[in-house]
Amino acid sequence: MRWQGRRQSDNVEDRRGSRTPLAVGGGLGAIVMVVLYLIMGGDPNEVLQQSIQQPSSETTKFSLREEELAAFTKVVLAETEDVWDSIYLSINDRYEQPRLVLFSGSTSSESGFASAASGPFYCPPDKRIYIDLSFFDELQQRFQVEGEFAMAYVIAHEVGHHIQQLMGATTRLQQMRQGISETAYNKLSVKPELQADFLAGVWAHHAQRMKNILEEGDIASALQAANAISRQNSKSGCFYTWYIQTKRVLV
Repeated sequence: MRWQGRRQSDNVEDRRGSRTPLAVGGGLGAIVMVVLYLIMGGDPNEVLQQSIQQPSSETTKFSLREEELAAFTKVVLAETEDVWDSIYLSINDRYEQPRLVLFSGSTSSESGFASAASGPFYCPPDKRIYIDLSFFDELQQRFQVEGEFAMAYVIAHEVGHHIQQLMGATTRLQQMRQGISETAYNKLSVKPELQADFLAGVWAHHAQRMKNILEEGDIASALQAANAISRQNSKSGCFYTWYIQTKRVLV
């Protein structure tokens, strides 16, 4: 995939190397901190908020591999911004760009506690995409998927969930959850994944036409990623949707 030397998004919050004192220390120490702050007339929420994500006093040094992945992620996010800005402009609307959080190990979000094990995800309440860059190594090692375009597909998929939030689809899904069985909801929850894959394909289609981002083998690697991840998540339909949409990139 052609990405080197291109614009990097400014909508990135880098939490890599941050520490979480209350989550790690916790217990009596955290309680004492809050009680003392109350005695002094302060708001305990301020203590909790500051303690949830506090930068380390030491500068964290990252490997060249991780720095390259961070730069790649910022470029891909910028590419999605350019495409969706253009699409929204064509319908006389303004695209509200999401923020992307880079973290290592674990972090907090308005959707709850996030960890590397959860993989990349989009949090509707704070309109942020959360990514631990170690996932991209897992994509290669666990799923045997190579290629940068496959990694870009993952980012574009999460941006697709942001588009759903802007369109109101996420809210409608939550409303539909009320009054139906867990089995029915599980079947229903596959549809947003299908649509997010479709939207990722829309991005790929326009990004290729606008910026000629694809190189030989990129489509195959992305399809392999979609197939591997969808099989892992028991969402085989996602692969088919991505396949149909991505094929249009070359048309």
